[in-house]
Amino acid sequence: MTQPRQRLPEWLRRPIQTDADYSEVQRLLKKLNLHTVCESAHCPNRHECWNRGTATIMILGDICTRNCGFCAVATGCPGAPDPDEPQRVAAAVAELKLRHVVITSVTRDDLPDGGASVFAATIRAIKEKMPQATVEVLTPDFQGSIADLHTVLQAEPDVFNHNLETVERLQPEIRPQASYRVSLDVLGNAAAWDGNVLVKSGIMLGLGETDEEVFQTLEDLYNAGCRLLTIGQYLAPSREHLHTKRFVPPAEFQTLEKRALEMGFSEVAAGPLVRSSYRADRLIGSVDD
Repeated sequence: MTQPRQRLPEWLRRPIQTDADYSEVQRLLKKLNLHTVCESAHCPNRHECWNRGTATIMILGDICTRNCGFCAVATGCPGAPDPDEPQRVAAAVAELKLRHVVITSVTRDDLPDGGASVFAATIRAIKEKMPQATVEVLTPDFQGSIADLHTVLQAEPDVFNHNLETVERLQPEIRPQASYRVSLDVLGNAAAWDGNVLVKSGIMLGLGETDEEVFQTLEDLYNAGCRLLTIGQYLAPSREHLHTKRFVPPAEFQTLEKRALEMGFSEVAAGPLVRSSYRADRLIGSVDD
């Protein structure tokens, strides 16, 4: 059922401004026929990131084989992967002179390897063209396939990110085709692969979770080997998507960030407008410093 439009609290409102960098990113992505999660998922930080000359590039098309209740990415039957896409992504990274690159994708359960080989090819193409750049991948769960996960990790990304999204109780409603335990296994297997790869995940608040459930989720992520963490506010991308149950005040995000750091997470970004790839360059940079 369509939900009534909600009025955003003051801390979630921001002016929309564009500058030359925004236009340049937009032009380049269109020229190279590349998709971004910024546009496809209606990210509230798109203008800020594009104004900084950064974007999270989404490979494997813009049609997802899953239908998560929180996500604005279109669902359907996607076409075959474009074999030239990894090189186009690398060209965009070089032209934008990025120091840190985030590569994500739609979920491709229709492909034998879930698109893992395309992730690997994209990582290698970027590192060949821009060896000084660090590469972060934000992947689907590959239906729990360790072999597909290893395909990605063998390409040596600097950060491996897979979002848990929400607490265990809400998973069937939020991610009906995914699994809380499978996602934790993906993160755990990534953490066990090689000590040089940083493992990252993210969750959303405002979907009906309790404080105790959030604390348990943080413990589960830490125990799985996750050391980089993002915590943000869920904002329904349309009235047809899952309803936002609560707008979490900034002070609560600060409390959660402090608690996560005390638990042992290396770096945490928590705030109403934080998303999994928001200012990702600064999060990894803090670890390197």
